Amino acid sequence: MMIKQLPKLYPSCNFPSHGFCVCSKLFSSLPSVTSSSGVETQLRFLCGKSNPQVSEAVFGFLRAVDSNSLPSGAACNLLLHALTKSKNYELAFSVYSKMFRVGLLVLLTPITPNSHPGVLGLLLKRGFQLSPYVLNLTLKGLCANDEVDKAMELFRVTGRNYVTPDIVSYNTLINGPCRAKKLKEATELLVDMELSESDPNVKTYSTLINGFCKDGRVDEAMGLFEELKQKGLEADVVVYNTIISAFCDKGSFDRGKEIFDEMLKKGIPPNVVTYNCFINNLSKMGKWKEATAMLNDVIEYGVRLDVVTYTGLLDGLFKNGRDTKAMVLFSLMQSRGEEPNTVTYNVRIDGLCKKGLVDEAFKIFEMMKGKGKQPDVITYNTLLMGLSCHVKVDEAMKLFSVISKDEILLEPDVITYNILINGLCKEGNLDKVMDICKTMVERGIAGNLSTYNSLIDACLQEGFVGKALKFLRYALDLGLVLKGITYGVSKGLFSQMRAAGVSPTVIDYNVLMVSLCKEGSLEQARMLFEEMRRTNCVPNLVSFNTIIDETLKAGDVVSAQDLLQDMFKMDLTPDAITFSLLVSWFSKLGLLDEAKMVLKNLIACGVEPDALVFDSLLKGYCLKGDTEEIVNLLHQMADKGVVLDSEITSTILECLSEIPDDVDVMKILPTFSQETSKGASITCNELLVKLNNSHPELRLYAA
Repeated sequence: MMIKQLPKLYPSCNFPSHGFCVCSKLFSSLPSVTSSSGVETQLRFLCGKSNPQVSEAVFGFLRAVDSNSLPSGAACNLLLHALTKSKNYELAFSVYSKMFRVGLLVLLTPITPNSHPGVLGLLLKRGFQLSPYVLNLTLKGLCANDEVDKAMELFRVTGRNYVTPDIVSYNTLINGPCRAKKLKEATELLVDMELSESDPNVKTYSTLINGFCKDGRVDEAMGLFEELKQKGLEADVVVYNTIISAFCDKGSFDRGKEIFDEMLKKGIPPNVVTYNCFINNLSKMGKWKEATAMLNDVIEYGVRLDVVTYTGLLDGLFKNGRDTKAMVLFSLMQSRGEEPNTVTYNVRIDGLCKKGLVDEAFKIFEMMKGKGKQPDVITYNTLLMGLSCHVKVDEAMKLFSVISKDEILLEPDVITYNILINGLCKEGNLDKVMDICKTMVERGIAGNLSTYNSLIDACLQEGFVGKALKFLRYALDLGLVLKGITYGVSKGLFSQMRAAGVSPTVIDYNVLMVSLCKEGSLEQARMLFEEMRRTNCVPNLVSFNTIIDETLKAGDVVSAQDLLQDMFKMDLTPDAITFSLLVSWFSKLGLLDEAKMVLKNLIACGVEPDALVFDSLLKGYCLKGDTEEIVNLLHQMADKGVVLDSEITSTILECLSEIPDDVDVMKILPTFSQETSKGASITCNELLVKLNNSHPELRLYAA
């Protein structure tokens, strides 16, 4: 877009005189160039380097302007691009303004914020008017980079002050939150769109319907589909395909067929994507008669089958044990000029491996590479699984060494490691298992439930109880819930440890109790806790906190209070975690007087309550509608310098929005600490801005 299409208002951007004096002294040694061609050459040389000499280039440009040897627009664009790439935004605008004043026509593209978001603020600050085109380009760039929040903020700011968004602006932005599964925000944009002068079109609804379908919310997608029709809009084949695919994937094949029939009645011709939805699902369900009928329809309509169609059919045939027909179809596919892709080859390799024909699978693997198709991690995992299932672990390890080589540019995933760990565990080769685990961790893969179940089981079978508990601890640290850990198993583990001359530690007991609690086995966790107290292994704060938390979660307040008394009898002083648990659960259970008493005891013990404690109490009083207590808590928080993180900020906003209209919120809101903490923390002023944006009727303004 040329500069003459830019703003009607052009700011007067002058270079600081002292800066040019310094610049002149620094670069006075540069050769004086007076011809336009010389300036052109110099600018291209200085800006074209891998590390552009932007200062020298700017000085050369200014000297050329003073001597009336103006460079071309292309050279100017190169200079602007070098300046914005090096984030010299202020200088870029000064140079840009100078170019405009001397009549040089330059493109806006090098200084648009699509690549450099920092420029946009300066564009607006300097008084430039944004066109919808530039806004849409920027929104598209931010959404493509998964910076949806920035795009939303930009949309709000520019929409209020600088440019009226058009239909493309809305559609571009709606696509961002839909891709990020922020469907509430996407729907709010639709409402905002309807209140503005931009009426939603088929593209708008298509984007939203696709977002809801991909999130599995097909009923809500259908609501939007009906809304589309009520507005007099005609859904296209893309919209119908999205809904048909969603119903088929959900297992509602008949409902998908109804939508298909509606599509045909409206005279919308199906395409290959439409048929692929049905054929793939029918073949997976083993309904070959229906799949064949649908295939005939495809041919009758003159729709060319693509690689997705053939791959879906092959997958269904292999999974239903129709290997011979699958091989015939594979040959037919090639004879019709449809080249198999990596997924097609993976399907065929998987079918052969599951039949035990691993050697044949490797032949297809070699054919695949010979055809120039790059195997992916699924290809290798399928072959590894085939080898491991047929007790060819050594060959699997050799293949793994091939995958691990850097030259094939393939990174093994957690499934790769799980296949090897399972195979080696079955052989009882724990030394190699430990080597694989070490490699896995070094590559930044933590493992999953399957990994640790295999490791723990193998360790226990070989009698390595200590290692089993170590792996159990790792799994719990990752937040995994391992099935099958019972009180009986725990006693068995400890019996094995004692038989080996090793006494279980408090950490060992705690690990197993946490595992039982995560499974929801409170009674078994209590039994283990009681056994712990009967032995010489004295429970610590972690032990009590674990049981108290799970006991309160079950709503057993009396038992939790008894456990608290037991702590005091053992001279164990509750810590911040204990108090936080009590306040949190008492608040959730509506026992606010008890929660408030715990807060007093917490302070009396010299423990400073954190944001989590106040957050729990605020939520409890908010549900009760107790404005006085909410205000008291807010002032306590301010007095103690509690930093507002995103969670408690949200709670405060919710509490304040529930306060009666006759209460002056500004008078009751204290001044919070301006300190910041790790994560998303905000100051009091920022809180007021956020509150004002959410509830403009309160008329709050930051100081």
